[in-house]
Amino acid sequence: MKYIPVIGMEVHVELKTKSKMFCSCKNGLGQESAPNIHICPICTAQPGTLPVPNQQAIEFVQLAGLALGCELNLKSKFDRKNYFYPDLPKGYQISQYDQPLCQNGVLEISILNDQFPNNNQISNSKIQTKTVGITRIHLEEDTGKLVHPKGANYTLVDLNRACVPLMELVTEPDLENGEQARIFCTKLQQICRYLGISDADMEKGNMRCEVNLSLHKENEEKLSGTKVEVKNINSFRYVEKAINYEIKRQTEALENGEKIIQETRGWDSVKNVTVSQRKKESAHDYRYFPEPDIPPMEFSAAYVEQLRKKLPELPAEKEKRFAQQYGLGADDIAVLTAQQDLAAYFENVMSELLEKLTSHEINAPTEKVTKLAVNYLISELRKHLAENKHDVRDLKISPENYAELIGLVADGKINSSAAQTVLKEMYHTGSDPSQIIEAKNLGQLEDTGELERAVDEVLAKNQKSVEDFKAGKENALKFLMGQVMKETGGKANPQVVLELLVKKLKMRTTD
Repeated sequence: MKYIPVIGMEVHVELKTKSKMFCSCKNGLGQESAPNIHICPICTAQPGTLPVPNQQAIEFVQLAGLALGCELNLKSKFDRKNYFYPDLPKGYQISQYDQPLCQNGVLEISILNDQFPNNNQISNSKIQTKTVGITRIHLEEDTGKLVHPKGANYTLVDLNRACVPLMELVTEPDLENGEQARIFCTKLQQICRYLGISDADMEKGNMRCEVNLSLHKENEEKLSGTKVEVKNINSFRYVEKAINYEIKRQTEALENGEKIIQETRGWDSVKNVTVSQRKKESAHDYRYFPEPDIPPMEFSAAYVEQLRKKLPELPAEKEKRFAQQYGLGADDIAVLTAQQDLAAYFENVMSELLEKLTSHEINAPTEKVTKLAVNYLISELRKHLAENKHDVRDLKISPENYAELIGLVADGKINSSAAQTVLKEMYHTGSDPSQIIEAKNLGQLEDTGELERAVDEVLAKNQKSVEDFKAGKENALKFLMGQVMKETGGKANPQVVLELLVKKLKMRTTD
């Protein structure tokens, strides 16, 4: 019997407000170097204290809702979610239940057609879009953190993270496998970063992805299976692995006549398995009731429209514009728009280049210049960033200097090899490319007479390659090109060298 997976996600995102959710303590997102330094009577739940909601956190969640096409509820409230755990000082969590800030949204993700043929295909394309429904987005407070010292028989509690604003997003059960879930989480992280509401770094716990998964037989209703929750997943790659493992585990259990129980399981990233943690709670187990210390919230339609004006250009919009404005392919666009800072840097570079093209400071086709700018940015510049563990914001290369380098390459004033050398020096020093070229004598050799002498010398030294070329071996020409470049210290104009080589080799062939 074929079993079909049904997957929904619960994603928690810590919001990077200046202060915590219900008090004025600094919001260190639980990353403080020492325990219990950003705490106060409110976030540690001392008797007689009253919570005051963080307005910025509320706006952040509503911005996320608008970005995801949600309806913003004009009436919303906070609720108490009751459960006892050592890292929850109050014995309950201030959350939202039946009147969340946002509901009924969507997030479209792009996937390969051949892997998911049952979704809405885009004709003549390898890419298709899949729509994932967003059930709700609500706001709550984070809990503290338990610390288990190695070799000790006790546990410590750090409350720095207690009361940090936490956005929770719940999807519809629209996902079908681990890869779709991974792509969904990656896209959500990108949107949070574009909005500036969170760094959404999973390794730091800014973003936590939990999986709800069930299986049903092919001829049964979609939600007829028993739901299992999987927690403790700290990377997008593990989201995919945990889901695929759980599908396999449940399928084998059902095929063996076993019953799936409703439970919470944890992901063990060392053994690459899920392990049972506890019985899964239901909503009634938490005994939700309205938070008596915080009045209900009311918003006007005018407020929502003002908030909508604060939305930046979102990734999907930017991707479409990059395709139309710069004529870029899908792969290049995906890399450039993955990070908002990288996309902004690219646009600043293009602004400089278009100015140089208009003033004829660069004498090359716009398409060629754009392609060079993209290629060096994606391959060379990102390589240096990765090697040095830097961010785009750390770049010493100004968009103006980067554009100048691209113009020099486009006009054939330096070759590719020299350009890489110059770019590396620019990366570390921020120097002007022209100064580096002059200091290192990297300017392209254009003198035809000098190049002709270099070609003649190489041909004289490599008679076997000349004979190979005469015999129709094309690789011989590449070899001879390389030898000329070596002879000229990599400064020869490749196009001129190629023309000279072909001309002289043909003459020798006819001889």
